[in-house]
Amino acid sequence: GYEELPTAVNITWSSINFKTILQWQPKPSGYFYTVEIHGRTSDIKRKCILTSETECDVTDVLRNVKETYTAHILSVMPMEMDNFEEPPFAVSEKFTPYSQTLIGKPEIKAYSQKGSKLNVMFKDPLTPYVFPNGSFQSIQDIFQHDLEYKLYYWKDQSSGKKDVTTKSHKFEVSVDSGKNYCFYVQGIVPSRRENRHGQESTVLCTSVGRNIFDEYGTEVFIIIAVIAVAVITLAIVLPVVLCKRKKAKKARAVRQKELLNGV
Repeated sequence: GYEELPTAVNITWSSINFKTILQWQPKPSGYFYTVEIHGRTSDIKRKCILTSETECDVTDVLRNVKETYTAHILSVMPMEMDNFEEPPFAVSEKFTPYSQTLIGKPEIKAYSQKGSKLNVMFKDPLTPYVFPNGSFQSIQDIFQHDLEYKLYYWKDQSSGKKDVTTKSHKFEVSVDSGKNYCFYVQGIVPSRRENRHGQESTVLCTSVGRNIFDEYGTEVFIIIAVIAVAVITLAIVLPVVLCKRKKAKKARAVRQKELLNGV
């Protein structure tokens, strides 16, 4: 009977950009799972009915992202044993998408460094939810003014990091002209207690004024300087040595000629 079936354990919510997956254990044998999503103010919704999997995509039943939900994972037999017998179930922790989904990586669309200005343009991660016209909503569309972005930037090969904040989709910051800079962008929801900081975008670096010294440092300068000094020294010393050798050779020839004439 139902009372003999094991119930789910280790139930977790995994959510990024409002795409939410419910996971649990163990793998069923001789029975199935059915997921029920309970909201504080919404009707019960069933997902992944009679599944033998241990995860369930519940994104589409969490559209009210500010609602707080719990999941009941029912352990059920392949055939209904008794319509009046309630199957055993396990209950998840509470989950509120708006305050708990992880914010994904922003995408850098374009960047440039002209003179003393670094410009960076980026776009929001998209969510699985759509507008009536079929286009996907971004996380900015859902969070509105609760979401802001930070640009972290630093001089290439330096550890000193600076940051600026915006609620738009572009940054313009003052930098040292002719110096290369690296940077990344990160979404933040300051009102959150947890998961305030989202995933970091890819780190990119500018290439303005990059030269061999930026790549290899002062070691190259020292090597080049030593070679230059050696070349200059050789250029000065070699003609002197050759000139002295030529004069000595000429003097020997004169001396030999005088000795022959004396004989």
